[in-house]
Amino acid sequence: MSHGATTTSAEPAAAVEPTRRWIGLGMVAGLVAAYGTLAAFIGRFLYPAAGRQRSWLYVSDAGRLVQGDALLFRTPAGEPVNVTRQGAEDDSIVALSSTCPHLGCQVHWEPQNDRFFCPCHNGVFDPSGKAISGPPADAGQSLLQYPVRVDRGMLFIEVPTDQLALGPGCIEDPATERSRRPPGPGHDPCLYTRPELVTLQRPGERTGRHT
Repeated sequence: MSHGATTTSAEPAAAVEPTRRWIGLGMVAGLVAAYGTLAAFIGRFLYPAAGRQRSWLYVSDAGRLVQGDALLFRTPAGEPVNVTRQGAEDDSIVALSSTCPHLGCQVHWEPQNDRFFCPCHNGVFDPSGKAISGPPADAGQSLLQYPVRVDRGMLFIEVPTDQLALGPGCIEDPATERSRRPPGPGHDPCLYTRPELVTLQRPGERTGRHT
């Protein structure tokens, strides 16, 4: 009687062991798949431009720029780009984002100083866009560079292809661009915490606002 009881209790144990093994393998496979998916998302976030198609976008006639000149071009996506001719030859034309990587202020080209300058916190960038002074230099930051090509006198920059469907882009009038900003140096969010309170005032003009 006792022998039969022993045989009956051993059979379920033998059947459960393979089941546990398959469950364990399934959990491992699930973890591998989950971490693999997470790694793919992280890679896509860190390297968003990988595999993204790019095309050439017309900016202007290259002859419009003489040595030392700069123009502000806005891409179809609304990104402002400083296009400068730093020498006599066409290969001296450089296109760099005019948005400072520190706090998003707008930088401008100073040909007399051979540099790009951010007025918010005195950030200085060399002609290639590398920060050499101020907070951007401390953080090892640089201005985003756009590849440039001159073909039969026409100047192009390279942008993601999907931007071309948004329009041709445009050249900004520096005076108009300045009029869009709050008064003061650049777009420093530290200076303009409440833009609805900012009013443009001409010299000698009263605002008419009373407290």
